[in-house]
Amino acid sequence: MPDPSKILIIRPSALGDVCRSVPVLASLRRAYPEARIDWLVQDTFVDAVWYHPGLTNVVPFPRNGLAADLRRGRIDRVLGWMNRTLRGPGYDLVLDCQGLGRSGLFARWTGARVRIGYARPEGRELSWLGVNRRVRVPPSDGPSPLHAVDRMLELVRAAGVEPVRDMRLYTGPKERAFVQKRLDGRRYAVIAPTSRWPGKRWPADRFAAVAEALLERGTVEAVAVVGGKNERDQCGPLLELASRGGEATQHAALSTQHRILDLVGATSVGELMAVVKSAAVVIANDSAALHMAVGFDRPSVGLFGPTRVELVGPYTGHAPPPSARTAVIQHLREGDRMDHKDERGGREMMERIGAEKVIAAAESAGSADRNCSR
Repeated sequence: MPDPSKILIIRPSALGDVCRSVPVLASLRRAYPEARIDWLVQDTFVDAVWYHPGLTNVVPFPRNGLAADLRRGRIDRVLGWMNRTLRGPGYDLVLDCQGLGRSGLFARWTGARVRIGYARPEGRELSWLGVNRRVRVPPSDGPSPLHAVDRMLELVRAAGVEPVRDMRLYTGPKERAFVQKRLDGRRYAVIAPTSRWPGKRWPADRFAAVAEALLERGTVEAVAVVGGKNERDQCGPLLELASRGGEATQHAALSTQHRILDLVGATSVGELMAVVKSAAVVIANDSAALHMAVGFDRPSVGLFGPTRVELVGPYTGHAPPPSARTAVIQHLREGDRMDHKDERGGREMMERIGAEKVIAAAESAGSADRNCSR
């Protein structure tokens, strides 16, 4: 095909997956420097890609609003949005990086001459019907599976573009100002103790033990606790430490409690990214914060249970060579089921991870880069 002039990337969700999809954009931008490249992303995750220099336009997908219209029978409003947003621009190349029924429908609705997506079985929910160039990748349960990032880059290859494994994320001045105001230039750790799935959660009291140890040993001057506003119940022990001390302070001589900052539900996606960007170390369950740390090349410690790290863990296949500061802790035993929806099994796997091992990993990762100014 001739060089495309209007390209659409379809990767609406989830937040961590959006963050680690940026190599698709970087690859297309290097190949087509003059093209218009848009990204269809869930409206609540727009900040994740808003400042990326390779992007022309963000196309917000109002998932909740459209779902409400469908429930009320307002089909005309849904079709109007699809015609305006998907068909109107006249895209000539579309990449469906999600591989679900909805994303396949969106790809088909664009009417683009070339629509690239996954063949079965990676193309789930009949998404493959919406694309006309179907890419076969090794199955996830096969002997040689690909990481999620490499699977997406196979779509890029199908467009005749050489992949660029550039994971970099970007933030804006307003978001960076938020960090300066709340953290006041201190060296700090980010702790993201939440996860959508209970089986992926490390015990909250152990996160609290890690926070206290890092502060008492002088590894960091403060700890920022992050999460969604509906996830506060997952952060109890950490938030108890924060509430006893009140507002964060720059005086390191004060007690541990005074140096734990409660940011749970207090940041936008962009502000969360900025908080991660300047962190000395990020400690998290299998969650978006961990993938943000990779995108900002920050030292990180990822805590994993019923998750296949080689498929969806922190992506370290980018160039230049991966940083040794990315640590993954996971204790598997024979017979473990890798099913994140199995709460009982997942919790048992997560509880095998001891606090001292996480503390040691965080100190080692953080010491690899003492200069955290960004």
